[in-house]
Amino acid sequence: MNQDDTTTNANTEKKLKKCCICGPVKNCGPYLDRIFSNIEKIGELFEDYVIIMYYDKSNDNTLEKIVDYGKKTSKLMYHVNNQKVSPFRTHRIAKARNFCINKIRRHYSDFDFFIMMDCDEVNCKTVYPEVLGKYLHRDDWDCLSFQTSPKYYDIWALSIKPYNFSYNHFENNVAFYDIIQEHITKLLNRLKSGELLPCISAFNGFAIYRIGRFRNCYYDGRLRFDLLPKHKLVEHQKAANSLMVFKDYGNVNGLFEDCEHRAFHLMGINKNNAKIRISPEILFR
Repeated sequence: MNQDDTTTNANTEKKLKKCCICGPVKNCGPYLDRIFSNIEKIGELFEDYVIIMYYDKSNDNTLEKIVDYGKKTSKLMYHVNNQKVSPFRTHRIAKARNFCINKIRRHYSDFDFFIMMDCDEVNCKTVYPEVLGKYLHRDDWDCLSFQTSPKYYDIWALSIKPYNFSYNHFENNVAFYDIIQEHITKLLNRLKSGELLPCISAFNGFAIYRIGRFRNCYYDGRLRFDLLPKHKLVEHQKAANSLMVFKDYGNVNGLFEDCEHRAFHLMGINKNNAKIRISPEILFR
C-alpha cells in the first residue's frame, strides 16, 4: 500500500466517526461563549456532530446565551426543563444527563460516540483537540476522561483501587480528598507513553463514550450499593479506616446522594464489560 492509499484510508476512517456533545447547563452564562467555541473545535474532529443541552432554571443569562447560539447553528438542540426539580443536586444532574442520552438513543443511534461535559470554568480554558483526536481510533477504551490542570479535581466521580466508592461517605472526607488527589496524580504520572489508567469510574468534567457500550445504562444520583461488589466496598472501608457515614454536608446529602457518574460507569462495566480509562494528558489548559 502506498502513502496515498494510507492517507485515503485514514481520511475515510475519520469520516465514519460521528459524535453527540452533551451537557447540563445551569448558571453557566459567563462560560458559554468559550464553551461553544471549544465545542466547535472538538466537533471538527468528526465527520458530523450535534450538541444536546438540558437547561435548568438559572439566575443569570444562561438561557439567553443558548437561544442566541441556537440561532447561529442548526447543530444545537436544547431542552428547557419546566418541571419541578429534585431537592437533591445529583438527582437533578442525573435527570439532565439522562435526557441527553435518551435523545441520542432515539435520534442518533447510528453515531459512534457521545461526549458528556460540564459547561463551566473547567472546560472554558483553551482546548487542544489533537489530544482527544489521537484516541478516537484506538480500541483500548470505551469511556475516556482526562487529567486537568493544575490538578485532578473531580474526586467524587472517581472510583479507583482502593478508593472504590464515594469519599464523601467515609469519615474525614476533606482529608481524603487530598489523599485521593495525590493517589490519582501518582498513578497518572507513572504511566508509560500512550498508556491509559484503568478505573471503575472517572469523569473530571469531560469524558467521551462509545455509544454502543452504554446503550442500556443510565445516570443515577442515588446510592447504588447493588452495582459495586461488596469486597470493593470493604476495600475502601479499610483504606479509609472508617465505616460508612451518611452526612448532610449542605450541598450534598449523603443519605440520599452519590455522584451520578459512578452508577453509569458501573452499569457499563457490569452489563457490557466497558473499559473505563483515564488519559494522563490534559485536554483543556
